Amino acid sequence: MKRVFLSLLLICSFAAVRAQIENPVKWTYLAKKIKGDMYELHMTATLNGKWHIYSQDAGDGPQATEFAFSKNPLIKTEGSVKEVGKLEKEYDPNFRSTLRFYSGKVDFVQKVKLKAAVSTIAKGTITYMVCNDQKCLPPRDIPFTVKIDPKT
Repeated sequence: MKRVFLSLLLICSFAAVRAQIENPVKWTYLAKKIKGDMYELHMTATLNGKWHIYSQDAGDGPQATEFAFSKNPLIKTEGSVKEVGKLEKEYDPNFRSTLRFYSGKVDFVQKVKLKAAVSTIAKGTITYMVCNDQKCLPPRDIPFTVKIDPKT
């Protein structure tokens, strides 16, 4: 009986810890051929409820969204990551700054040139922070991979 009780207690404590981990952002990744050897890498964030993610130029205070691409000899990045979505600007008294962020959905797009007509993978890390009207979650670093296939 004592073992059953301890087992149930252990299971409940794991469930409680798991329930505390919030992740209101779902990321999807896609490579889209523009023309010839040029591609767009789409890193799309879809946010739950009233959560928002900060722009790459967030303002003073919160962690801005950042992209770090791993070196790949077959890929050359062209320009910087562009943001496609409805940019919102709002003064935040907690940060004492006008902040720039996206709610609902935002598509981060990086143009790349493929140096050879072979399949490869673009890898990197996204650092981002999300908030809602009640709280902010700590910044997160997540790895990403995007397959680039010139045959498709």
